[in-house]
Amino acid sequence: MMAKLTKHSLFKVDKPRAETLIDRTTRAAREIVEDEAEQRELKTSLLRKARLEREANTPAKASEIKTKGARKTSKAKPHG
Repeated sequence: MMAKLTKHSLFKVDKPRAETLIDRTTRAAREIVEDEAEQRELKTSLLRKARLEREANTPAKASEIKTKGARKTSKAKPHG
């Protein structure tokens, strides 16, 4: 005859193991890195938005003046 199946006998419930010092350190480090990355992405998106708005409000002739006065660099002659 087969033993009676219950949720306790069918599914073994493992006790959660205690978090070690290394696990806590790793978790804390990952949280810090993730937070820094999130802040960096937010700052980048705000700066990008500000730059795009500034470029949209800047007259086109101002950028043309800068490109007209650009110096052309000549290729250096090889010595020897």
